[in-house]
Amino acid sequence: MSRIGKLPVNLPAGVSVELLDGNVVKVKGPLGELSQKVDPDITVTIEDNEIKFTRPSDLPRHRSMHGLYRALVHNMVVGVSEGFTTTQELVGVGYRVAVQGQLLTFSLGYSHEIQLLLPSEVKAEVPEIKKGETPKLVLKSCDKQLLGQVAAKVRSLRKPEPYKGKGIKFVGEQLRRKAGKTAAAK
Repeated sequence: MSRIGKLPVNLPAGVSVELLDGNVVKVKGPLGELSQKVDPDITVTIEDNEIKFTRPSDLPRHRSMHGLYRALVHNMVVGVSEGFTTTQELVGVGYRVAVQGQLLTFSLGYSHEIQLLLPSEVKAEVPEIKKGETPKLVLKSCDKQLLGQVAAKVRSLRKPEPYKGKGIKFVGEQLRRKAGKTAAAK
């Protein structure tokens, strides 16, 4: 058995789940609603605040689908009940970000500002920075997959460079740093 797939998904209070035609799992909670189509070979059962997944055989394809769909549905349940958050910091002189509704405006050392329109499911905020701190961007959403995609897009606007570490990076991310040039020995 798949160690992930055999675990049941527990439903917290305030979260409801329904199984629609075509093996589609729909999850509703206080933070939103999400749906995921599950492979027809995987059987989904909902009983007394638990969602269970079973597979028909031990074929490699069935084993991989078993754990995958359990993990996806678990992320949906956590997303609609608690939500997901990712924090990025802008390291560099003059690097800034401004939020106006769903529009992010970045100043990243280029000759122009970069504007990025966020999907409606993702909310952004910029915490107030104290003297000596780097600006941070906090992204929140109930959809973990979409949040990761948006965060990767933001990071791609100015990836951290290996010499000084300037760019947009995730908080806590370890960068591989390189030694710079050294003076020629005489």
